[in-house]
Amino acid sequence: MSYTNRYGQPQGFAKLDTNKLREILIAEIIAINGYAEHIANSNMEDINAAWNSIMGDEKKHYGMMLTLLRKYDPNQYKSYKEHIADKSGPKSPMQVFTPNYNKQVILNNIREDIKGEFEAVILYEQMLAIIPYPDVRYAIYSIINEEKGHAEHLTQLLLKYDSDKYNGLV
Repeated sequence: MSYTNRYGQPQGFAKLDTNKLREILIAEIIAINGYAEHIANSNMEDINAAWNSIMGDEKKHYGMMLTLLRKYDPNQYKSYKEHIADKSGPKSPMQVFTPNYNKQVILNNIREDIKGEFEAVILYEQMLAIIPYPDVRYAIYSIINEEKGHAEHLTQLLLKYDSDKYNGLV
């Protein structure tokens, strides 16, 4: 069962600080999956390069938050230690995917990603206001600034390819 509804938003309200970190992890996984899907369905090199760069940041954010969760949740850390060897061994090949390129879908994906970046900022600023741990607060603050940068980067790509005007945005 998923903690999020079909739009990616949490179904409940996390009360424990460790669950607040999990909300951030959920948001980062949703972002990673979204960017990976958008890259798979685009043949536009500059947009894919931007998405790939942003996805790398989202993976970094996931790693930062999971490391902090392991620090503050002893059971999470115990589970990590139990499963650390799971990543070793031969890798099976990825499935074959046939992309469906469409300029309008790509523009919609950019707008959806901008929305997701702003949603992340809102969620993370709420967390920043209530989580007491200085190391967590520092990590969240740095992630917030990167998410704001992602929104601006994506907005510039949108303005480059969308023939509609956005009230004089430059």
